[in-house]
Amino acid sequence: MSKLVKFFKSFLLLELLKGMSVTGRYFFARHITVEYPEEKTPQGFRFRGLHAQRRYANGEERCIACKLCEAVCPALAIKIEVAEREDGSRRTSLYDIDLTKCIFCGFCEESCPVDAIVETRVFEYHGENRGDLYYTKSMLLANGDKHEAQIARDRLADAQYR
Repeated sequence: MSKLVKFFKSFLLLELLKGMSVTGRYFFARHITVEYPEEKTPQGFRFRGLHAQRRYANGEERCIACKLCEAVCPALAIKIEVAEREDGSRRTSLYDIDLTKCIFCGFCEESCPVDAIVETRVFEYHGENRGDLYYTKSMLLANGDKHEAQIARDRLADAQYR
């Protein structure tokens, strides 16, 4: 008897009809896929993307060359050299981040006592060569200047959240 039932199931293509019913059910349902370049999903204010260095309101860079970010970086992606200025304060003469090594853990951002190095919400960047992802101090400061408004809003939202 089971051979006869098996024959009719295969002859009537019941498995195919069952699969088509599942396909038909989802064909007319609401689509949940995000069409990326045109549509973007919302990001949290703690998203960690491209690095940037911030400045004070008077235009002076915030980094005091304490080298905590370099020390805490687990990937050893940050390289800092220190120079002393005429007034005795320390500033960085070299601040480089190799984004091919960086794991975007956020330890550099958390360890900074003056909130100089931050990770922005920018994730749409690329490099065609390895050297394109090696960010120097001037590039980081330019990122900070460009995205300062968003960084300040994110810092305010984080302070209110805590």
